[in-house]
Formats: sequence, C-alpha cells, structure tokens
Amino acid sequence: MIARLFSILSRLSLASLHRIGWAAGWITYGASPTYRRRLRANLVQAFGEPLPHGLLGAAVAGAGRQVFELPWVWLRPRDQVMARVAAVSGWQHVESAWQAGRGILFLTPHLGCFEIAAQYYAARRPITVLYRPPKRRGLQVLVEHARAGGGAIELAPADMAGVRRLIRALRAHEAAGILPDQVPARGEGAWLPFFGRPAYTMTLAARLSAMAGCVTILAWAERLDHGRGYHLHLSLPQSPLEGDTEQRAAAINRELEGLIRCCPEQYLWGYNRYKRPAGAPPAEQETQ
Repeated sequence: MIARLFSILSRLSLASLHRIGWAAGWITYGASPTYRRRLRANLVQAFGEPLPHGLLGAAVAGAGRQVFELPWVWLRPRDQVMARVAAVSGWQHVESAWQAGRGILFLTPHLGCFEIAAQYYAARRPITVLYRPPKRRGLQVLVEHARAGGGAIELAPADMAGVRRLIRALRAHEAAGILPDQVPARGEGAWLPFFGRPAYTMTLAARLSAMAGCVTILAWAERLDHGRGYHLHLSLPQSPLEGDTEQRAAAINRELEGLIRCCPEQYLWGYNRYKRPAGAPPAEQETQ
C-alpha cells in the first residue's frame, strides 16, 4: 500500500508535491497537539521568544515539503533527480580530498532535502551511508531500494556491523555519510548542548572524524522555491574538530547549529531531538 502510494506521488511534479506538502504540514500541525508543542518548543529553544517573523509558518510548511518530496527523490530516475541540483557550492572540498587520497566523512543534518547529498556523490563515486531501517517492513523495502541507488550507495545498518563498514570505507579512502543530529541508542551518545539545551548526541561522528586521513565535510541540500530543485551546500567545519570524543561531538553540534541558522525554515524542528533514549542516563548526570 505504501509502495503504491509513493509510486503514484512520484509521478507528480516536484512543484506539485511541494504544494501538497505545504498543506500536509499545516494539517499535521493542526491535528497533533504533541507535534505542535514540540515543533514550537524546539524553535523557541533555538531562537527565543518572540520567534522571528514568519519562521513558525515556514517551518511547518517546510516539514511537509520535506516528507512529500521523498517519493520524487527516491523513485524518479537518478538522472532526473540530479538534473534538479541547480547549484553546488563547495565541491572543491570533495575534489581536494580525492586529490589527496583521503576518505570523506559527510555529515548531513535533517536540513533541506537530506537525501540529495548522498545521491549526488554516488553519481560520481561510491558512498557508504549509515542507515536505521523503518519499523514498517513495506516502507523498509521501499527505502532500501531507493537509497541503494543502483548499488552506488551502500547502506550500513545502525549497529556495530554497520559501523565497521563505515570504518572500512574511510580507511579505503572512500566516502561515508551520517545524519549527526539523529538521537542514538543508549550507550552510543553523550548529553551535549544543542541550541543551549542538553541533547543526547551521537559520538560516532566524532570518533570517525578523528580517523587519520579522513576529511569531514558538512553537506545539505537547500530546497528552492516553486519546485526549481536544490542547491547543494558543502563546507568544511568553521572551527577545528579537536579534543576528546565528547569535545569533538560538542563541536559538531555547534557546526550543525551554524548550518541550521542559515536556513532555519528547512530544518526538521518537529523531530524529538531532546528525547531521552530508553535506558540512557538523565541529562543532569552528563552535564554537571
């Protein structure tokens, strides 16, 4: 059923899906008090009150667009999707890593269309991406088929076996990709500041970024108006990622904050970023 629905939606234009997403975003916001409270609370945490004019509405609509563009991005032929990458900034960082024979760790937050960066890179060279399967089997099959991208994207499960795949890729001077603002499972993170509030933060990205011969690149795809496509942004960290694992993870959080502030209306503010995973210690124990 889900696969059929996605197949139908993928036949629509990107502009049409973004219009549907705008409406769906507002319907979800109005129908779910929990989602509404969380989205607004996360925005207030980041920007204070009163919120910047228009930001709440733009974020609500942006969340809907982010969901409804997925069928198009996943199920259209790759050349059609890549043709909608209207601009790329910072590609020289990738080419410099290639020339130096270094592995590349892409850190892609839930900002804009976070599926685009891996697909764009995979059209040129292989990449291994950390992947947490959906709970519904039908959606899992669809997502795995779509993200595999004809074999150029290797999906690594979010477990120790998957971590070993990421390490092998980086040691082989290949590319790996992670969503660094995803809440990890118990024992896989630390309570660190994110927009001024302790958030259970994955330490894997910090550990991988410390690997010798690896360059860390921040990547996100800005959604352009009226279905015109995407602007892929690639940048190096503004400050060195130094210190122990937790210090590096905190630095990554600061880098993500900087990206998000550039385009806050396209961040997934409804995500439960500050939740406490089952069995994890309370934030107070980690931040005293």
